[in-house]
Amino acid sequence: MPPSQSLKACQNWLTKYVQMTPPVSWKPQSSSGNFFQMNSTVIKIIRADVLPRFAESLSRTGFPQLQMEAAWVLTNIAASDYTLLVAECGAVPRLVELLGSPNANIRHQAIWCLGNIAADLPSCRDILFDHGVVTPLLSQFREDMKIPVLRTAMWALSNLCFGKLPAEVQVKPILEIVSQLIHSADEKILADACWTVYYLCGGVDDAIQDALDAGVCPQLVNLLMHASSSVLLPVIMALARISAGDDAQVQVLIENGILNCLAQLLGRSYPKNIKKQACLIVSNIATGSKDQIQAVIDASIISPLIVLLKTSETDIKKEAAWALSNAASGASSEQIQYLVSRGCLEPLCNVLTYQDPDLVYTCLQGLENILQAGEAGKKGEEESEMNPYAQFILESGGLDKLEDLQDVNSESIYDLAMKLLQSYWEEEVSESDDPSVPGSNDSSDTVETTSEDAAQPPAPASVADEAE
Repeated sequence: MPPSQSLKACQNWLTKYVQMTPPVSWKPQSSSGNFFQMNSTVIKIIRADVLPRFAESLSRTGFPQLQMEAAWVLTNIAASDYTLLVAECGAVPRLVELLGSPNANIRHQAIWCLGNIAADLPSCRDILFDHGVVTPLLSQFREDMKIPVLRTAMWALSNLCFGKLPAEVQVKPILEIVSQLIHSADEKILADACWTVYYLCGGVDDAIQDALDAGVCPQLVNLLMHASSSVLLPVIMALARISAGDDAQVQVLIENGILNCLAQLLGRSYPKNIKKQACLIVSNIATGSKDQIQAVIDASIISPLIVLLKTSETDIKKEAAWALSNAASGASSEQIQYLVSRGCLEPLCNVLTYQDPDLVYTCLQGLENILQAGEAGKKGEEESEMNPYAQFILESGGLDKLEDLQDVNSESIYDLAMKLLQSYWEEEVSESDDPSVPGSNDSSDTVETTSEDAAQPPAPASVADEAE
């Protein structure tokens, strides 16, 4: 068929089946009529067996309009449920070649189509990697790029970095570009750049250090105060990934002021997913050295965590519980004294009822460290004097929760709970098991001591009080 007729045939297909709608740049998630109508149209095109013809048209360098229209319809089909067919019809190597086209509009359309393919299955991304898409895509990022093209390119690169990258893909060139674009004033570019950092730090070995070496940390921390939730979410998730690194990598976050920003996020009204990630970062930091735990304390984060542990939704409570449990597990005696003074004991005892064995065990380790500090503080006093922290746990109902752990299906939890019971409440436990003790097994004669009646440590100060 002569080129002119090929072009006309291509345009006829587009007009008839795609109805000249603008190409979409994401996978539609709704079940709207338009989406189903689009899929129905795509099925007709697939059944007509013209996808290879569209792919072949991408190589017709003497007919840029034909290349443009073919790339355009493939972009739409790649946004449907049939992305894999586009990836396997021979279009990918030709789309990669079009990234070197002298026609800017064709390059933009090729990027768009590749981005839709990358947004689909891992097998689709594997096909892109097999055809060497990374370097040609990175070459599109130029200082003179128009904002719409830059948005599309950054979005496509972000999609490409989702999941685990092949070992041959070099991360540093990607991070060099991203480290510049996280300073963009455009929210869409900014968000996709931050998502890219998040994907890379979770899918590539040593990527956390590569990201720090690329200098992304100071700006990511600054962006924690960004007004847009569409930017804030990928920012804080990227920082959460970085906070899972080693102590030296975590220290970089601390030195760039992340804890002061997190204190504001935890103490103010922010969406649930933001607060969860903020608690996760604090938890990761609190697993570090005593100096890093002290940095958490100095940032006045403990009181907001305790408030969240007492009052928030379950999933936020769990993250706050991890943070406090980790801090208590590794804290020094002086740091434990501070944690207790802020009111951490009762909410930590409540964590013992959670249906999360790993969290309960970590909480037990934290309580063990607290009780050991209380025991050490008794030196020089009368031997009969009870550990003050053990006394408060007893009066606030924590002893009952510890005893309940004897029935859990976890040997490690059982062993640690028994160790604490025998070390700090041996007399009380013996009395509760002794049938000769009046009321020991008679619940009708037992008067429970509620948390309101229990002796309380100093009341937690508000976030504002701590800041002062």
